[in-house]
Amino acid sequence: VQLQASGGGLVQPGGSLRLSCAVSGIVFRVNGMDWYRQAPGKQREWVAGISSGGSTDYVRSVKGRFTISRDNAKDTVYLQMNSLKPEDTAVYYCHVQLRGYWGQGTLVTVSS
Repeated sequence: VQLQASGGGLVQPGGSLRLSCAVSGIVFRVNGMDWYRQAPGKQREWVAGISSGGSTDYVRSVKGRFTISRDNAKDTVYLQMNSLKPEDTAVYYCHVQLRGYWGQGTLVTVSS
């Protein structure tokens, strides 16, 4: 099983980024997916999740700014991040719900 995350980078406060996570080795469409993040010196926290049926949920701090989505034809989950804040700076990881598979992480830095 492989989860390849991409799309991180340096962005100014108020900017946007879209993260992607391409998944292989499992039947993607039947699995729920999550995005987590880990800021320097902090524990990893759950950010957003999407079920196999497309239902979504978010941690309160990103509601209204982040959108998780999935493309089952491409075996890929996305995280659209808008109105980014310095406190969003972290390594972002994709995760297969209930299966314990993790991607390698992609770094997002929000700074002027």
